[in-house]
Amino acid sequence: MPVPVVAVERVVPGAERGVVDCLVTHHPRLPRDRMGHRLNDAGRWLIAEAVTHLYGVRISPRELARDEHRRWSVKEWGLTASVAHCAAYSTVALVAGQTVGVDLQDHRDRPFAMQWLGALLGRPDGEPATMRDFAECEALIKASHLRKETFAGVRLPDWRPGWRPTNVGHLVRSTDLGDGLQLALATDAPAQVRWWWQPEPAARPVRTAIPRPEPVA
Repeated sequence: MPVPVVAVERVVPGAERGVVDCLVTHHPRLPRDRMGHRLNDAGRWLIAEAVTHLYGVRISPRELARDEHRRWSVKEWGLTASVAHCAAYSTVALVAGQTVGVDLQDHRDRPFAMQWLGALLGRPDGEPATMRDFAECEALIKASHLRKETFAGVRLPDWRPGWRPTNVGHLVRSTDLGDGLQLALATDAPAQVRWWWQPEPAARPVRTAIPRPEPVA
């Protein structure tokens, strides 16, 4: 069993050990660059805002740390964190006392990347990976010591709802959010997932079964 990123001496009020809080946020008014591409908020800021929204604790982005595997933590409160954004959405995962990784992907045409990943995952007869596979691999990298350069030999179990063990000591799970979005989580120990939805960054998050984003404009 991998050693947790932080030693938990106290847990932020509202967080529970063995529970991953996953917040999905819609950002309807993201600025764009000169080429029309969305400019996403910094990951540090998104994590700090998620801690405030979910637990009522105001932290500075400077209080976040990263370990040698580039995993985020809020050491003062015994939290590990992961963040991803895609199109007009972001997602932050927070957990106490274990590692976590989260990724969010949309269904863009990436034939060469999917062929490469399918080969890396040992898929037969040139079968390409899926966008769900892509998201799960990215989440697994964020939660573990693995990097793209050391990913050969990793195998994803056949998909089913809930957590599935991999052959590298971590678990993965994923869900189709609709509107072409795939969300994946990875962790080093079984955990309950509490889903939260935020229709815009200033709104109060609400508990939900599975977030269902609005269509991306």
